[in-house]
Order: sequence, then structure tokens, then C-alpha cells
Amino acid sequence: MVKERLISLDVFRGLTILLMTIVNNPGDWGNVYPPLLHAEWHGCTLTDLVFPFFIFIMGVAVPLAMPEKFYDSTTFNKILVRSLRMLCLGIFFNFFGKIQLFGLDGILLLVGRLVITIAVGYALMGNFSSKIKNILAFSILVIYLFLAYSGLEAYHDVRLPGVLQRIAIVYFVVSLLYLKTSQKTQIITGVILLLGYWAIMTLIPVPGIGAANLEKGTNLASWLDSILLKDHMYRETITWDPEGILSTVPSIVNGIIGLLIGQLLQREIPKTQKVQKMIIAGVALIIAGLLWSIVFPLNKSIWTSSYVLYTTGLATTFLAILYYVIDIEDYKKGFKPLLIWGVNPMIVFFTSQIIPQALVMIEFQNPHNPEEQINLLSYLYSFCIAPFFNNPMTASLAGALIYVAIWTFILWIFYRNRLIFKV
Repeated sequence: MVKERLISLDVFRGLTILLMTIVNNPGDWGNVYPPLLHAEWHGCTLTDLVFPFFIFIMGVAVPLAMPEKFYDSTTFNKILVRSLRMLCLGIFFNFFGKIQLFGLDGILLLVGRLVITIAVGYALMGNFSSKIKNILAFSILVIYLFLAYSGLEAYHDVRLPGVLQRIAIVYFVVSLLYLKTSQKTQIITGVILLLGYWAIMTLIPVPGIGAANLEKGTNLASWLDSILLKDHMYRETITWDPEGILSTVPSIVNGIIGLLIGQLLQREIPKTQKVQKMIIAGVALIIAGLLWSIVFPLNKSIWTSSYVLYTTGLATTFLAILYYVIDIEDYKKGFKPLLIWGVNPMIVFFTSQIIPQALVMIEFQNPHNPEEQINLLSYLYSFCIAPFFNNPMTASLAGALIYVAIWTFILWIFYRNRLIFKV
């Protein structure tokens, strides 16, 4: 069996990371259209679909990348190192804004941070021997942990969890499940994880708080984060983390369901039959998720079991539609921009979050108010984008779309030159 490249999966990945770039980079965080914001707590917006879709897509890609289920120490090492590289890339986002270099500040500090960014990016995405990849990944992780727990003031509260970190963990677990277990075992594992997480979150009392609950900051997942991730959580929540420890467990099932769909796509059956099975599975998962949400609400922040079923149902259904249109009907016209995004997601993931932080570090005198400083990111938006729109939300969206347009041009150059950045 040979590796199969699914254009529809690349397009789906491209659409997902493009949407991520839009929601992460509004021109003005104070003026954003509601669908481009996460739900305040319970509920699910368009933005809340991005992360679970990523994990689902990663799960689908696992069997396509490893059509022969062969497991040995070399395979395990490849999976482990790839997971560690993703983990380290994710953690670096949190370190970038805290890096201190010999008392430097301003532009000199920014240059130093960018040099380190290039070095870390090359170390974690460069094409080295397996041994070198191992050494670099483990070394960088050790440095992160040393800095985080060394007592150094600059890093005492650096965040350790994050999006890529969770994806790395799920990739590691799902890849081993694929290579070492049957589909029946994978299904049973997913069911146990979802039911077990529901029972843990709704039945076990929260130490120091009282009865089990699903409220912000007082649920069991939040309590565990406050114990194991003290001082190293998301700065907006402080006492808990949306990508925390316990809530990572059910996210594994997003990967497992993606894994099952990937194995379905490998089966020697008519493609139209694959689409039918995916549509049936997708609709069933959506209905199951909505029904379960009556007692276990859809919630991204604590990644409820109903949220897993609902989001994987939507992802499965959407992939089925793309698969039919692109890979069966061979209608590819108009999908090229998304394909360009989909084949090179890691470079976007890594640098698109660094660039805004770098622009904020470049400060100068506000030409419209000499008494205050303004950073380059705010200047570009306030004076080059916002004045052209009457609606501040539309202006904010325009800022994000301009950023997307710039990235589309960059990715097109990479695509034309066959430059693909992988971990």
C-alpha cells in the first residue's frame, strides 16, 4: 500500500489554518464580529471549531502517512521526536515575549529575539538525522523547563500548555494507537475516555471547593491545573488553562475519530461508499453531541465530551463534502489558495504568532500625538486600515484579511519553489 495524498484533506487543513490566522489576528480585539470570538463559556462558535478540526485532521493524516502498520524502535523514535518538536515549537510562542538578553531593550532586544526564533525554528523544523533531531528536541525542552522553574524573574510565570503542545500529545497517543491496536480497540478507547471524562467532571467533588461542577475556575480540571501548572498557565485565566492537563484527555478522542476516518479512506471500497459512511458517521456524531450537551454542555475551555462528538461530527461531514467534490468529482478549480495554505501549515503556525509580537515591540512617537508612544502594529492598523471603514468591526476584520493576503503571497512563493516546512 502506498501513501495517498488527499487533496481534500490538504484543502480542509488550509481552510482551518486560514481561519485560525483570521481569528488570532484581528485589527482591533475590542471590535470583533461574534463568530470570530470564542464562546464566553458554554456554547460553540465558528472560532471554537478551529482547534478540534486541527486535531481531527491530524488524526486522519496518521494512517495516510503510515499506510503500512509497522512498529519498531525506529518508528517509535520518529513519532516521539516529531511530538517533541511540535511541543517545543508551541512552548516557544510563550517564551518569545519574555526573552531577556544582557539587559538589552527596544530594537536590539527584538533583533536578539528574532535571531533566537530563527535558530529555534531551524533546530525544530530543519532536516537533520534522527539522532540530531533527538538531541535538539530534548535539549530545547530541557532548556524551557529549566528557565520556567529556575526562579528567574523573567520566566517565573511563562505559560507551558498551548495549542501545538496539545496537538503534539494527541499525535503521540493516536499514532501509537494506530500502530499497536485494532480499530475495535481504538473505538473502545475513545468511548472509555469520553465517558470517563464525563464521570470525572460531573461526579468527583472538587477539593477545597465542594461538589462537582462545570463552572469557570471551580471545576475539577481547573483545580488540577492550579496544582500541576501553578504560575505557568494562560495569562488571561491565571488560575486555570484552556489547554490544561485534564481537558487534554478528551481531545485525544478528536484524534481517534480522525484516525478512524483516515482508515476508512484507506479501505478498498468505492469512493462514493466512503462518502456515504462519512456522512452517516458525521451526522450521527453531531446528533450524539447535541443530545449529550443537554447534560454535559458544549464547552471548548474544558473540552467536554459533547464538544468532542459535535466538532468531530461537523469535521467528518465537511471532509466528506470536500472529498466528494475534489477527490471524486475532480473539481479543483478555486481551491488552489486553500491548498497552498494546507501543505505548509507549520511555518504559518510558528511565525504568524511571532510577527505580531515583534511588531508590538517596535515603538516610536505617535505622529498624531507627540506625547505618547505607539507600536508599529497599532500604527499600521490605526492609520492605514481603520480610517477606510465606518464600521469598526469591519475594519478589524479587514486588518485580519490583509494579514491573510500577505501570508497567502508568502505561501504561494513557498509552494512555487516547493518549500515545505515540517517537524
